[in-house]
Amino acid sequence: MTTYEKDATTPVPPWPFTGREAELELVGRSSTGARRGIVVTGPAGCGKSRLLAEAVRGGDCVRAAGTPEGRAIPFAAFAHVLPDAVTLPRAVGLLSGAGTLVVDDAHLLDDASAALVHQLAVQGRTRLLVAAPDDSPAPGAVSRLWTGELLPHLALEPLPAQETARLLAAGAGPVEPLTAGRLLRLSRGDLRLLRDLLHAVRDALVPGPGTGERAWRGPLPLTAPLRGYAAPVLGRDCPRERETLDRLAFAEPLEPAPDGLDLAALETLESAGVIDVGARGGVRFTHPLYGPALRAAAGRLRTRRLSPAPEAYTAALDAEASTLARRIDRDDVTELPAPVGEFLVAEGRPLPGPYAAVRARFARLRGEPGTAAAWARAGLRTDPQDTACRDELARAEGAVSLDGTSPDPYDAVRLGAPGEAAGRLRGVFARHAHALARADGPGLDAVAVELEERGFTLFAAEAYAQAVGVHRDPRAARHARTRAVALARRCEDARTPALSGLALGELTARQRQIVDLAAAGLSNRQIAERLTLSVRTVGNHLYGAYTRLGAGDRTALPRLTRSPQPQPA
Repeated sequence: MTTYEKDATTPVPPWPFTGREAELELVGRSSTGARRGIVVTGPAGCGKSRLLAEAVRGGDCVRAAGTPEGRAIPFAAFAHVLPDAVTLPRAVGLLSGAGTLVVDDAHLLDDASAALVHQLAVQGRTRLLVAAPDDSPAPGAVSRLWTGELLPHLALEPLPAQETARLLAAGAGPVEPLTAGRLLRLSRGDLRLLRDLLHAVRDALVPGPGTGERAWRGPLPLTAPLRGYAAPVLGRDCPRERETLDRLAFAEPLEPAPDGLDLAALETLESAGVIDVGARGGVRFTHPLYGPALRAAAGRLRTRRLSPAPEAYTAALDAEASTLARRIDRDDVTELPAPVGEFLVAEGRPLPGPYAAVRARFARLRGEPGTAAAWARAGLRTDPQDTACRDELARAEGAVSLDGTSPDPYDAVRLGAPGEAAGRLRGVFARHAHALARADGPGLDAVAVELEERGFTLFAAEAYAQAVGVHRDPRAARHARTRAVALARRCEDARTPALSGLALGELTARQRQIVDLAAAGLSNRQIAERLTLSVRTVGNHLYGAYTRLGAGDRTALPRLTRSPQPQPA
């Protein structure tokens, strides 16, 4: 379905379906077994309705949905398929012949409709696909569908960030990682809100120099749909409450203490659920969209009066950089909130080079090369000569390749040459080198677990990938491969020699043969003559291999096809 806004000039295309393949398979299997059907719950906007729609695409089904307006009307959700003044037994009889019944927004069903769905589940002849949010109360007859174990229950988590980024790319082309992160934070996992945000900022997305990625800087364009999401704060007509909300909005990302605000207004706003007062007294909005929406709705004079001076952020920015640097020194890059830098970048304000370099290094170590490059570029826009930012940008973009000549001894371990790092590493990195040198599959698995716990997602994926080749137990090797692939997907499609080895294992024998020859420097025509193939066939095989390897062209093949072997220390 294509949707339109009154003030829109172009239709908003539907999202592609991505990131829910395993869940779709699970819903598909619900047509068999003793309990036919499934209940899908999850946060608002996480894709419950889309999942069920994909599950029944191309098949016959009866659809029903609860609405706020119909909660007091018996059988309102089924009015389009049931006669007037129908009784519950009659309704059960009429719908028991339906092969599949899809019920959306089941938490809004009227009592009669909820009882009908429950009785159909008890009867078991109709396959029921039911969707309901997990944060809203539902009629007892609905909640007992899964609490009473009448139907299997699938609890959807928000779509992973990497998959959500793919949706952004599908909707707007390549989006700069910092912009993608900003959109994801504002939407907080709600794909409907993300869709409206993307449509609102579409005209504000500007191509970045030299990257081809589109970036959004500056205030939130306050479209009609976004006003609807922010209505709990924009609709407050009490002057004291609105003044308090605006003070909170313009203090972001810092948290003002409650004693500097109107306490009576804070109590009212807390009761309304629009602010949260922490245990230590800090005050923040309950939704990340509220602050930007309030700032966008303020006039120029109000903005001028309430906006902090630029130096107000300096101390907080320095504290963030120090915290990040200490975490790196402790070999811990697990996710850490650092909102001041994100706020300054989003607003298009200058970002000090030293801070940007720390953010870039932190992101790179987490296995986020695109994000690391974006932070480095943000610092270079303020200080084009910042050496640390230049170095981080080069490493993030792969200009400093893992070719064994890097000054970082851990790169040698990642390349499969642990002997070159002997005595030069500490902690988990030294244990990685030791396990690789001994061809210790379980040891590499244990190292991968620890690296993942410490936030080094890319390094963990590489350790698992190295374990694949040394495990003697095929089951352990399969597990290591599965974990390596899963972690690599979270690393912004990063490609390294260890991870490329996984993709090489997925190439056909002919693709691998052609890739090896191309990596050795042979042209397509030379490969064709050697293997007695047409030049077109060689080109087709190479194109398929590029897709699997994540390579843009043959220049990357020598690095990607290297298969490092563990070496003795």
